[in-house]
Amino acid sequence: MKAMTAKIPEMPLHELTAAGIVEAVTAGRTSCEAVARACLERIAQREPEVQAWQYLDPERVIAQARALDRDGRRGPLIGVPFGLKDIIDTCDMPTEYGSPIYKGHRPAADAACAALSRKAGGVLMGKTVTTEFANRYPGKTRNPFDPARTPGGSSSGSGAAVGDCHVPLAIGTQTTGSTIRPASYCGAFGYRPTYGDLRCTGVKEAAGSLDTLGLIARSIEDIALYRDVLIGIEPEPLPAAPGVPRIGFCRTPVWPKLEPYTQRLLEDAAHRLARAGAKVVKVTLPAGFERLEDAQRWIAAFEFARNFSWEIENHWERISEQLRNGRIRDGLSCTLERYLEARNLAERCRAMLPDAFGECDVLLAAAATGEAIMGLSLTGSAAPCAIWTTVHAPSVTVPVFKGPNGLPVGAQLVARRNDDRRLFAAVQWVYRQLSANDPAH
Repeated sequence: MKAMTAKIPEMPLHELTAAGIVEAVTAGRTSCEAVARACLERIAQREPEVQAWQYLDPERVIAQARALDRDGRRGPLIGVPFGLKDIIDTCDMPTEYGSPIYKGHRPAADAACAALSRKAGGVLMGKTVTTEFANRYPGKTRNPFDPARTPGGSSSGSGAAVGDCHVPLAIGTQTTGSTIRPASYCGAFGYRPTYGDLRCTGVKEAAGSLDTLGLIARSIEDIALYRDVLIGIEPEPLPAAPGVPRIGFCRTPVWPKLEPYTQRLLEDAAHRLARAGAKVVKVTLPAGFERLEDAQRWIAAFEFARNFSWEIENHWERISEQLRNGRIRDGLSCTLERYLEARNLAERCRAMLPDAFGECDVLLAAAATGEAIMGLSLTGSAAPCAIWTTVHAPSVTVPVFKGPNGLPVGAQLVARRNDDRRLFAAVQWVYRQLSANDPAH
């Protein structure tokens, strides 16, 4: 009698990573249309609860996918469904910036990131929900793990859509913590690049001194792939066996704001990584860094209030009270002297950052204060992200923890500016070590 072996079931198409989809389509094991249909079925099943999408046209999605199958062309994102935060312009669907002021607004052209994604063979599924003007007033999206909780913001729909397997890739933005935090809350990898690496043409500006695109995915390999696509270079795979990184455990000045369980999770992670062979040392940031959270607030508010002068002057009553009494009020009250003082502090801290790393390749820090908070009127604290955003450093949320309610809590790894590839390799190693004994991974 022949020995019977259990057949390992194939992963559903909507659960594949971007790299897995590219491999399957290129090998002829599936089609762009089949992948798109699988993702649309997942969205139809889950969207009534999660509400990640601001605009979705299934017929348009299928038409894109069929065109790719018919043309037979290939690219680094061939057949990969992706979502775009609804502050990113698209020529063939509305871009409403999370505001009733722009209901039905149709830009004339794609943003650079949208055009590059389509050029690479990606299938644009639609526009994901953003908070109002990528600020604090929330949209309709719920956390996919608990609909009574926030998904984070401002890239709410992007985080939820990836975390809930609607799409393998989504683009958000970050001015404070708008990619790192929702990725943490929704159990995904979130990447905030070195400032200036990814073009923001066609993206509604909040504060140009701080704004970047943000990438959300379910693997660090997909993050690396998508970054290369958006830079416009030939994708370079991450090493199969990255070297052991040198890690600095950095509590940062916002450590007291973390939930006690988040503090314990990070401390335990540092011990586990050291036992796995990493050189782990404590890193204390130089004097001045404790003022960066406040500096970020004034830089962002001053620039935001001026960027939205037209909306303030012509549609004041259609701006949420939360935004009017928050960032806009701060921005209008901020003097030029205070703004310049904040910018000067940021520049001094950027100059000090390389030495603060010492011999470390990356720093280990918190991505969020804890699990997603209860309620939908707030999107949670962005304090753990403000320092790294302000110094223009690249960072990644790594989905390796669970909080007391079983909900995701991310760790954040941070690298020196322009060390994004080294950051990815470190994330790959850290994720493998911290998720090795976790059946959820």
